[in-house]
Amino acid sequence: MGALDSTTAIVTGSSRGIGAEVARLLAEQGAAVVVNYRQKAPRAKKVVSGIEAAGGRAVAVGADLTSPDGAQALVDAAVQNFGGLNLLVLNASGGMETGLGEDYALKLNRDAQVGMLQAALEVMPVGSRVVFVTSHQAHFINSVATMDAYEPVARSKRAGEDALRDLIPALTERGISFVVVSGDMIEGTVTATLLDRAAPGAIEARRQEAGRLYSVEEFAAEIVAMATADVPTGHTEYVGGAEHFTR
Repeated sequence: MGALDSTTAIVTGSSRGIGAEVARLLAEQGAAVVVNYRQKAPRAKKVVSGIEAAGGRAVAVGADLTSPDGAQALVDAAVQNFGGLNLLVLNASGGMETGLGEDYALKLNRDAQVGMLQAALEVMPVGSRVVFVTSHQAHFINSVATMDAYEPVARSKRAGEDALRDLIPALTERGISFVVVSGDMIEGTVTATLLDRAAPGAIEARRQEAGRLYSVEEFAAEIVAMATADVPTGHTEYVGGAEHFTR
């Protein structure tokens, strides 16, 4: 018996990187997982195939969370394939991509997060949990400056966190808890690579400041732990290097 045998989860942005590892670990513990991708269907299907090969349950669903029907497609997939939904991991983020418009970061990191949660709330029962994944650079952006290249993303992610936290009273009324997992720069992620390209040496500088940086696998394990952790709603779990931002 796995710790999450009775759980159905949606993990947004889970065709690669942190989201894919979160999906794999959730399935390893017994959860049925909706793996979300925006464009790269083969990558998402590979994640699902890996989960199924290990005896888990998963389905890949293409959905652009910034589109009106994207969030609903994920909720429908959870209900139709696995009978419900009681864990929502809001992992999808972006804004450093080119050609998607100046307001894309805010659309994805704030508006789409709220839209995804609102769609999920229609089917999530009492005892469900929502986990929002962010970075220290975004979580602390109002008090600690970040790299110029990342500031628009950081501010949009902080706006998303604030908008989600505004929904905590409504979540509490429904018996649904909300937690935030905030991580330092994570080795091997697309964001870290883009930041290092924009500001050469950024990863090494942050590694020196923090002592070490978490890997994708390590950070994903911390996110999965928060799916069932006995913490109060509104809790923020800091993963690696937060002392630099709080001193």
